[in-house]
Amino acid sequence: MRELQLRLKRWSCDLFCLLLDVVDGEYDARVTEAVAKFQTAKQVDGDPAGVYGPNTRRALEAVTSIE
Repeated sequence: MRELQLRLKRWSCDLFCLLLDVVDGEYDARVTEAVAKFQTAKQVDGDPAGVYGPNTRRALEAVTSIE
């Protein structure tokens, strides 16, 4: 979960910094909302809104790094 949170923050801090102010490894309501916003912004299909499924993971990994 920490990697997911870091990738979301790096993808667009303007959008997610307030949602993900703490990278704590918890998949909570903040992360669900951030994932749903990412899915909408990147038009990710195939995963339910707010669910970090394989399609969402591929899309997020394509536009971020954690290095």
